[in-house]
Amino acid sequence: MKSISVSALAAEGLGTALLVIFGVGTAVIAGDTVGTPGIALAFGLTLLALVYAIGPISGCHINPAVTIGALIARAITPIKAAFYIAAQAVGALIGALIVLAIASGRPGYNMASDGLGTNGFGNSSPGGYGLVSVAVFETVATGLLVLVVLATTAPTVHPVVAAGIPIGLTLTVVHLLGIGIDSTSVNPARSFGPALVAGGPALSQLWVFVVFPVLGAVIAGSIHRFVLTVPASEKTV
Repeated sequence: MKSISVSALAAEGLGTALLVIFGVGTAVIAGDTVGTPGIALAFGLTLLALVYAIGPISGCHINPAVTIGALIARAITPIKAAFYIAAQAVGALIGALIVLAIASGRPGYNMASDGLGTNGFGNSSPGGYGLVSVAVFETVATGLLVLVVLATTAPTVHPVVAAGIPIGLTLTVVHLLGIGIDSTSVNPARSFGPALVAGGPALSQLWVFVVFPVLGAVIAGSIHRFVLTVPASEKTV
């Protein structure tokens, strides 16, 4: 078995940290200024840029759901997937701590009242959405994101360099819908970092933003592998 690249793990950790810093950070620090469209673009454009920056090194998963989808689609080994997810979790935690460090420099900022861009349902949902609504959204939205990632980064797709655009735009659209529902996760690592730092309800509800994005990833990975992948014998020239 080939050794796991330290560079790839570093890229996954760094990329996830940057996604949290510029995505969650925009929501926490500049959310009142840029609004929902601005936050959505912050997440989408950051991911778009990272696809080009670290994609050649690690594939730019920076999301356990994407890694699990790739595992289901047989694009990554189980051992490598486990290391990727660990690196993403560490990166997300570091990113959340950096966001907190920056936000804490604003006079009057209080994490308990102002938040740290955490995800939630019920009383923790921006729109008061319940568990079922959040579960359905996270499953479907994550499934869409993972399916787009798998489809646009498949070895048969040309040119691969164009993958960053649809992936970034998909994350943007997902956030436009989801910010008002649960602040949008579609990424267990993105939820893990801020929840671990903030604690309280965000930490107690974290399981939702692990279970349902993973469910969406499994569904998307299965669809890509068994439904949308054309067998070599059926391909046209």
